[in-house]
Amino acid sequence: LDEADRMLDMGFIHDIKKIIALLPKQRQTLMFSATFSKSIRQLAKTLVKNPTEISVSPRNTAVEIIEQWVYPVDKSKKSALLTKLIIDNEWQQVLVFSRTKHGANRLSHQLEKKGITASAIHGNKSQGARTRALAEFKAGEIRVLVATDIAARGIDIDQLPHVVNFDLPHVEEDY
Repeated sequence: LDEADRMLDMGFIHDIKKIIALLPKQRQTLMFSATFSKSIRQLAKTLVKNPTEISVSPRNTAVEIIEQWVYPVDKSKKSALLTKLIIDNEWQQVLVFSRTKHGANRLSHQLEKKGITASAIHGNKSQGARTRALAEFKAGEIRVLVATDIAARGIDIDQLPHVVNFDLPHVEEDY
């Protein structure tokens, strides 16, 4: 189960239990996730026999080589600041996290109006549209990919130079 914590957080527990009931009793169940809350960890232990947890880093740890900045700014000026940072610093590839689907759409349209190629991905977009936007982003055809935290799960981009949390995430671990 990939992104197991999100599936459980989003209410798929009943669906998961139905699937597990149809599986052979002797099986191997693997659950993968970048984050596991305490409550999800406890629930997961009820779904598997003899669970083993493997963690590759301490919880809520930022990689030391990543430089981080905070720009305190009024909400009404956030998109203007992002546009300025992208243009002034000549950022060519930026992944931006938005809290909502509507916010992701709105921000990508605002960036496009300023001449910055952008696309939004979120749960209301089809898998094909998300895959296409990600491919265009990786290929350098669009400079900015605006994603909600749920749509961004599992995105794998080598050497991503810039990530912006336009909005603070709902869950602390998502940062």
